[in-house]
Amino acid sequence: MGRKLRHFLRILALAAGVGLGLCPAAAAEALRHGIAMHGEPALEPDFPHLPYADPDAPKGGRIVLALQGTFDSLNPLIVLGVAPDVVPRYVLQSLMIRSQNEPFTLYGLVARSAEMPDDRSSITFNLDPRARFSDGHPLTAEDVRFTFELLKKHGKPFHRSSFGQVKAVDIESPQRIRFDLSGSNDRELPLIIAMMPIFAAHATDPETFDRTTLTPPVGSGPYAISEVRPGERVVLKRRADYWGNDLPVTRGLYNFDEIRYDFYRDANSLFEAFKAGLYDFRIEGDASRWATGYDIPAVRSGRIAREGVPIRLPKGMNGFVFNTRRPHFSDPKVREALGYLFDFEWVNRNLYFSLLTRSDSYFAGSDLSSAGRPAGERERELLAPYPGAVREDILEGRWAPPSSDGSGRDRDTARHALALLGEAGWTLDGGVLRKQATGEPFAFEMLVNSRQQERLALNFSQSLGRVGIRARVRLVDDVQYWRRLAQFDFDMVQWVWPASASPGNEQRNRWSSGAAERSGSLNYAGAASPAIDRMIEALLEARSREDFVSTVRALDRLLLSGFYVVPLFYVGEQWLAYDSSLKRPATIPLFGASIDTWWRAPH
Repeated sequence: MGRKLRHFLRILALAAGVGLGLCPAAAAEALRHGIAMHGEPALEPDFPHLPYADPDAPKGGRIVLALQGTFDSLNPLIVLGVAPDVVPRYVLQSLMIRSQNEPFTLYGLVARSAEMPDDRSSITFNLDPRARFSDGHPLTAEDVRFTFELLKKHGKPFHRSSFGQVKAVDIESPQRIRFDLSGSNDRELPLIIAMMPIFAAHATDPETFDRTTLTPPVGSGPYAISEVRPGERVVLKRRADYWGNDLPVTRGLYNFDEIRYDFYRDANSLFEAFKAGLYDFRIEGDASRWATGYDIPAVRSGRIAREGVPIRLPKGMNGFVFNTRRPHFSDPKVREALGYLFDFEWVNRNLYFSLLTRSDSYFAGSDLSSAGRPAGERERELLAPYPGAVREDILEGRWAPPSSDGSGRDRDTARHALALLGEAGWTLDGGVLRKQATGEPFAFEMLVNSRQQERLALNFSQSLGRVGIRARVRLVDDVQYWRRLAQFDFDMVQWVWPASASPGNEQRNRWSSGAAERSGSLNYAGAASPAIDRMIEALLEARSREDFVSTVRALDRLLLSGFYVVPLFYVGEQWLAYDSSLKRPATIPLFGASIDTWWRAPH
């Protein structure tokens, strides 16, 4: 059956159903202005604008932003290169856009609407015929299919694994495209496809797509790249001919005529540049700097404003990550033992002015966390096929990261660590921890790429030295750091896995057995567990919020039981410092402040 005939029969069936009085409800269910991972979108089909955007925000002016590090590419969607996120954020567009005020809900952008059955075995997008690329070419279903195939073949592991589940892609008209998802059992997959940034088929070479490039792509987004200085600067200009200026999802967004990103080699130069007024907006991540570093004339005079805004998302896991592919770290008892040697109480008081909270979950500070909660009936049912995969104290919600007396030299925690190391076959011999069977000393390298990371790693290294472990701290530049991470060429790194309000397919890229073998994935720990693999699949299959929460908690317990990291800490709010001429809407969304809703006050 041809595509046109199938499309005609579908329209005929809908029309016949309406004529018989049988189909209006079903048609309304099928045609969606938005898609939520669980439940229904919060906004009605005729919503005027996003609730955290001000549709009357003035347009104009320039904002200068800054990033630490460098770049050698403009394409962050491939494995090779180091690229900022400016292209998929401002230059390209996706079929639908994510609301920053709901756990995981998308509303129409390039696609006016979507059609999806309750079992999510397919999704069909109806594109907005007004959608245009910056060179005037219409954005059509062919561009969507082209991009899908491109990322499926050459994209990062996340896109390759997700898009590999799609059974077929069918272009039904220039503005209509259908994805057959039957057999995937992945309820998040339609949303992943809807968030795919769309490249122009006529202006993108598939033969060179997987190579680094500094050539700006042709996109349909509100900005176009006007200047690129390799490793130094990227400048974007707001398009006067942007086709989507008056969409409900864009009203009040993208208010600056120019966005400039400057790049700085290290954290200190980045902060000094901000104090000097060289860029306008900063999210502070260093507690000690937040406590003492802003006692400067620019703040006292009012040129720089400061505020802390609440973060209502789950707090991700920040930790020293063990590469379990390394023999020293293959035993969970060894990994647990080293956790006893990180003195959070001392570090928090002496380095961070007691502003931080200890990480006790991969989804801390939310109902998704298993910390302090005994496993419920559904969790135990999910974990039953994997006896022993979750420790009893973690299953019952009694486990917490080790705590100390805060002295920096707690003998009880050191004794506990040595006892566990002894069970794993290591013994203290003349001040050096050695493998009993071979006499090999316990030594490894901690890879860092900033002075902030280096300071914390050196503190941990000193604590490890108390039990005879030699941990060398090595500071490397960005290019070497990211290359080594992509190849899993490290012993230990500090890493943060952010947590969303609706964890999903990204968990595959972080924790699945397949990702442990794929270069470029975020499974830096090398976790490879059938139980973890099953929990990831189960959370993607969950239909109700209650079942979803139980599944995420079960995954959390498995990860905690594996002792893949030494848990560190998190900040309970978002620390903002910015030029006082910048203004924002009164409503802060669930995800925290977003510069895309801000504007500069007119002179």
